[in-house]
Amino acid sequence: MGTEIDRRRLLGGAMGLAAGATLLGAGAPLLTATDAAAAAPAPRTPDATGTPGGARTSALWREFRAHPYAHPQIPYVGRAGYLGGRTSFPRPPVVADVRDFGARPDGSADAAPAINRAIAAAGRRGGGTVLVPPGTYRVDDVIRLGHDNVVLRGAGSGRTTLHATRNLTELIGPYGSRYGGDKSSWSWAGGLIWVCPDARWRTLTDAIRARAWPFEGWTGDRRDEWRTLTGLAAPARRGDWSVTVEDPSALRRGDRVLLQLTDDESHSLLAHMAGDVEGAADYVWTDKTKLTSYVPYEWPCRVVAVDRLRRRVTLDRPLPLDARPAWQPRFTTLVRPVTGSGVEGITLDVVETPQAQHLLDKGYNGVALQCAWDCWVDDVTVNNVDNGFLLVAAKACTLRRTRVTGRGSHHPYCCREGSHDNLVEDFVLAQRTVPAPEGTQLHGINVEGLSSYNVWSRGRMEMGTFDTHRGMPFANVRTEITVDNTGSHGGDASAGPLYGARFAHWNVTVTNQRAGCVRIDDIAPYSATVGISQVRPFGQIDVPDFTGPLHSRIESYGHPEAVHPRNLYEAQRALR
Repeated sequence: MGTEIDRRRLLGGAMGLAAGATLLGAGAPLLTATDAAAAAPAPRTPDATGTPGGARTSALWREFRAHPYAHPQIPYVGRAGYLGGRTSFPRPPVVADVRDFGARPDGSADAAPAINRAIAAAGRRGGGTVLVPPGTYRVDDVIRLGHDNVVLRGAGSGRTTLHATRNLTELIGPYGSRYGGDKSSWSWAGGLIWVCPDARWRTLTDAIRARAWPFEGWTGDRRDEWRTLTGLAAPARRGDWSVTVEDPSALRRGDRVLLQLTDDESHSLLAHMAGDVEGAADYVWTDKTKLTSYVPYEWPCRVVAVDRLRRRVTLDRPLPLDARPAWQPRFTTLVRPVTGSGVEGITLDVVETPQAQHLLDKGYNGVALQCAWDCWVDDVTVNNVDNGFLLVAAKACTLRRTRVTGRGSHHPYCCREGSHDNLVEDFVLAQRTVPAPEGTQLHGINVEGLSSYNVWSRGRMEMGTFDTHRGMPFANVRTEITVDNTGSHGGDASAGPLYGARFAHWNVTVTNQRAGCVRIDDIAPYSATVGISQVRPFGQIDVPDFTGPLHSRIESYGHPEAVHPRNLYEAQRALR
């Protein structure tokens, strides 16, 4: 462990000496991480985000406001979440009551068939609310939301309980890993409440039963369910809202499409995701077979305008990366997602079993959103689960007022397989109620698999960590969170780097002084660590993947109470 700490210290020092070439934007000063930490206090004046008099407005924040869509260290996440971050969810009329379909609120019989029939009936009507009145409903099967605009609504997480008695291995079958070995993919996939398009869910579960372990994302089990709509006719830059295409005839306003970027032989796309730091050129990419299986990079986006004369297409969000000709940028189709659906006001209470050995979970999982776009979960608690809330190829979904409680979880929150622009806010990861069995592992709020522009905001973590799980996620934000930093990151070595560029940890209170996975200025390229508690390295397993300068920034170290704006996501929303 001493060697790891020494390596971190040496590389951090090298970074501080060499990072002077960091470009902050036109007219901005050139600062190293060391310079930023030692910089004079910012002026104590109110700003547009409501900074009170006497508080310090972050220098990084002032830079970001000048260049919000292409800042080197801070990603633009102001449109993360349901419909670009709307603060309220729709209230469609009640079209079904699960009791009318045979569900009993006394736990005396399996209510899953009745609940699923009610959901299917609402889907056939074109949407609406499925009411689950107060009570405890035993469910011996998966609850599935596969239609657009269907809301499964309980009376509140303290009043409506679904008591789940079986796991996904029993209900669907063993789920091996497509990368080999004896791991169970139920350790990171699937939910006992599963929001996923019906057709996609059938292909997934058919493949699992056939032991043809599938890809789980936007282009089907074999990543081949797409066709090209048009290529880009000119290069574009990260932060651009509009692009020039070869032929706009296949695109219409409102279309949901994928932007695909294909890596080249030199892996320059992966290096770009790492911020094009100097060390990325020396990094060995070719043996990272799990990482390279995630490309082409797939970014779902919505078309908001098409100028056919100029062949210009405007998107609902700025580009997450450059679109260079070498990467064959194109707009393509994707599997049809489920949209506009939600789960509200429910506790999913799973029969208590001991936590499984690491990577051998049976699938006592909570809520999974898969190939879901503009969906939400609100006021939902999951208890005694293997894995709590899973975002799997999810886009622009919001999890609000969620809680993970009970005997302890492997992944309390998991964001993977190309999930982008999601928001998790007002969340609680409660202290486990029983000691962890030997051979188990706890992560925390996980992100992996080239997932980008996701936000965790206003959270309380009584255990766990900021788990960046390899697969080089990039441009993700954790802000206004209190954490007892006790978990560990995961990820197979073949999945490549822990961090891509532009991770931001902003206003984080660490209650046990542990640095790992929270203070990231000497590990994550082009990152921002702003307003975190004073921490120290112990139990450290996160070490840099890239040599040389990382061009990271650190500010207000040791003083989370002093940083303003307090919440990076909310401040970005206020700029819109």
